[in-house]
Amino acid sequence: MKRFNVNSVDRSLQGAIQEKIDNLNKPKGSLGRLEELAMQVCLVQQTLEPSLAHPCHLLLGGDHGIEREGVSVSPREVTWQQMINFTRGGGGVNMFCRQHGFKLRIVDVGVDYDFSDVPGIIDRKIARGTKNFLYEPAMNEKEFDKAIQVGSDLVDDCVKEGCRILCIGEMGIGNTSPSSIWMSLFGDIPLKDCIGAGAGLNNDGIRHKYEVLSKALARHQSYLSPLTSHLLPLRIFGGFEMIAAIGAMLHAAEQHLVILVDGFIMTACALGAIRLYPASQDYMIFTHCGDESGHKMMLDIVGAKPLLHFGLRLGEGTGALCAYPLVDSAIRMMNEMNTFDKAKITKYF
Repeated sequence: MKRFNVNSVDRSLQGAIQEKIDNLNKPKGSLGRLEELAMQVCLVQQTLEPSLAHPCHLLLGGDHGIEREGVSVSPREVTWQQMINFTRGGGGVNMFCRQHGFKLRIVDVGVDYDFSDVPGIIDRKIARGTKNFLYEPAMNEKEFDKAIQVGSDLVDDCVKEGCRILCIGEMGIGNTSPSSIWMSLFGDIPLKDCIGAGAGLNNDGIRHKYEVLSKALARHQSYLSPLTSHLLPLRIFGGFEMIAAIGAMLHAAEQHLVILVDGFIMTACALGAIRLYPASQDYMIFTHCGDESGHKMMLDIVGAKPLLHFGLRLGEGTGALCAYPLVDSAIRMMNEMNTFDKAKITKYF
């Protein structure tokens, strides 16, 4: 795996940022979480005048071998069907990107379908889906490294356009399964507490999913116990779109971009990135707590305070896009509100 130069944010400006926030014409602390968001973005960008210029959204698609075991209520073909739907502007992710001015990049990292005649999809296909991790690792080291590089290169494309804030979403039937396993391994949480309904499994389906994932964990236990490398669980269980997301997060942190983290799957990817490079969390805004079982526990693992509790579980990065206006408000607060002096208002604290 390539090495990233991810450092914790420089906090030498923190005092000056806080002074500016406190001198805006409002009661001290009265804008709550917006003030915290403003502080975080200013520290990421190392400025008192932050910017959310050229927001970009990466929609990464990939299929999963474990889907063949009936761990999802949705069939595999939904992945490629939705990817094509996105090119026509008909998905939830399209609507929110249009609403908030995000440039959408739809990327095939490992979908089990030939998109060569479909315009609007960026071809970064590593393979037509991962292998079935019930029997063997989902990907080999070369494929893992390539997926990391795909994510990193996509961020470079965004940075060249002046992007300062990045949102990442996924499309991959079955990807709650690797997310649940990562959560269990990285958070030291019993697997049964990490498994939910995904796209809509009933109780019998959840029970079957637990049995399959338990067997998969047992098969690879000799490699994972004790857990001495965080790379192994990522490679053994992950999807190509998920590993690309981790590569994108790490390079975005390296480039001092603000990273909007979406729901259960993207939080699992963020957890993986943080386990590899703990400082990457400084650049992440955890946007919402969704309805997928275990999402709150996974947020608790990294001590994240999500912005929204809307019962969202669509994926695609839609929850992060929904939360974007709050980040925008925090930045407008810093750049557009008067100070007490400029407004000629008595500062009373």
